[in-house]
Amino acid sequence: MLGPEGRLLAMDKDPEAVQSAETQFGGDRRFAIEQGSFTMLGSMVARQDLQGKVSGLLLDLGVSSPQLDDSSRGFSFSEEGPLDMRMDPSQGISAAQWLNEADEKEISRVLKTLGEERFSRRIARAIVAQRATQPLQTTRELAELISAAVPMHEKHKHPATRSFQAIRIFINSELDDVRSVLEQVPDVLATHGRMAVISFHSLEDRIVKRFIRDEYRGEQPPREFPLAGMDYQPRLKPVGKAIRASEKEISENPRARSAVLRIAERLQ
Repeated sequence: MLGPEGRLLAMDKDPEAVQSAETQFGGDRRFAIEQGSFTMLGSMVARQDLQGKVSGLLLDLGVSSPQLDDSSRGFSFSEEGPLDMRMDPSQGISAAQWLNEADEKEISRVLKTLGEERFSRRIARAIVAQRATQPLQTTRELAELISAAVPMHEKHKHPATRSFQAIRIFINSELDDVRSVLEQVPDVLATHGRMAVISFHSLEDRIVKRFIRDEYRGEQPPREFPLAGMDYQPRLKPVGKAIRASEKEISENPRARSAVLRIAERLQ
């Protein structure tokens, strides 16, 4: 519950999400929202004179259900739509622009590192061959191309899943944004304030897990110098273990199946 003197600050890259929040909560003087990446967390908090005073922070990573459900945004491989994938359509280049301009090696690298796609080379080769005759423009075109390029299909998983995920992460600089905002968290939180992070991808969760661990333990010394770094004063500590969606939650919302929640508390 937010008390009468409480404040809720929010930010989102997506202008449609910002408009929706303003429509629902804009009349509440305790609420403020800005459009932009959550990498601007520190500056937004500073403008409100709340640096080091925030008692709770929630980072909800990745793409949202409204974005996935709107075929015009180009995030879904199951619906026909323009191949865009930008969370903020006014910034950067679309997925179509990148796929039609990037070289084969770069496309393969993105699919491999950000999507953990084992057939990244085959898919990249097929994309480059396709665009030589007809540039990729729609989500269905890309999904069908990937499906044809992948020699083995997993049961209950569309062959384009990893590739679409990788391209979206790359186009929106999602992992870089996560690293950037996490570095700002300790200076934003009040003593005993808590950060909660919900991630939906193993790469995101790995970044969050390592950040909390390193903030708590500090930089670990070489084994031959066991006393080095003993004066390290941690700023954050983990609170409990990672929390995953229950079977009941997944049955009600299948998209929660990959969600991981991690919590950390500011110590000093």
